[in-house]
Amino acid sequence: MSKYEVIIYWSTEDDAFVAEVPELPGCSAHGDTYEAALASAQEAIGLWIDTATEFGDPIPEPKGRRLQLA
Repeated sequence: MSKYEVIIYWSTEDDAFVAEVPELPGCSAHGDTYEAALASAQEAIGLWIDTATEFGDPIPEPKGRRLQLA
């Protein structure tokens, strides 16, 4: 399990739970349940990191604390 913050919310537009990983640009997933969205997000984080590594892109260190909300 990664240490990146995952924000999960219900999307009526998508009729699914959406999981976003704000520290990894463009990293998001969805699922029919909260748990499925979280599991998909964990998989997406792994794929995001694998792709960044493959292309030599920087990988942000997890902040390990809640991000500031506006």
